[in-house]
Amino acid sequence: MKPTSPLRALALASVAALAVTVAPAPAQAEPEPKAPDAFVALRDVDPTILQEIRYTTPHNFVGEPVDGYRKPMCILTEPAAKALHKAQRKLLRRGYSLKVYDCYRPQRAVDHFVRWAKDLDDERMKPEFYPQVDKSRLFADGYIAEKSGHSRGSTVDLTVVRLPAVPTRPYVPGEPLVPCYAPQDERFPDNSVDMGTGFDCFDTLSHTDDPRVTGEQRANRDLLRGVLARQGFVNLPEEWWHFTYRPELFPDTYFDFPVSRRSLSGHRA
Repeated sequence: MKPTSPLRALALASVAALAVTVAPAPAQAEPEPKAPDAFVALRDVDPTILQEIRYTTPHNFVGEPVDGYRKPMCILTEPAAKALHKAQRKLLRRGYSLKVYDCYRPQRAVDHFVRWAKDLDDERMKPEFYPQVDKSRLFADGYIAEKSGHSRGSTVDLTVVRLPAVPTRPYVPGEPLVPCYAPQDERFPDNSVDMGTGFDCFDTLSHTDDPRVTGEQRANRDLLRGVLARQGFVNLPEEWWHFTYRPELFPDTYFDFPVSRRSLSGHRA
């Protein structure tokens, strides 16, 4: 083999140097979005309100933890959280407590719901959460949408618990499922007072003023709605558990920061 001439060696070195110069830089991970300063952790405003954040667990209509829920915590705009605190004080004097199932919901979680709803083969949680609804109807019937008021930060899903609260046992994936509208002593146990259905029950019986809901169940729904209405919350008529504090701080903004202490300004690890 002929030795490389000094001129050729210089040319090869130049080409190699040029290749290093134009090589693309390694991709940088996009920083996670953060919550505006107006968002707070509910526990920092009122630690007495019970929290059972269902979308961090597999016990929900999807059947698995939902995208964006990093921690089982309730995040809300500060006015909504303070209004819940006032409602809680009223209930505590009567021997009850609020319990939240879901608060702020990232857009990526809503996107997860949409993907799930389009997968008509995944019906693992149908026997509990939508036993009488064809999954192909979830969009048309209004149970699933591409945007949610929860993503604006002033909407909360919640119930009432009689004190002292009995812990709710954990859900075991694969266990037999019972319709969410079954009698309270038959459906999945929840330390909530009897509201006539479980949370996230895709059924007309969940409509707050459904005429079939009477007696103690009616009184419990009216208790929840009444105490929240006095603090500025408006109920969604199709869901007894769904309330929005008004006026909303962000009526037209759908946020996507994760549900995590790190998403909040001045977070504590």
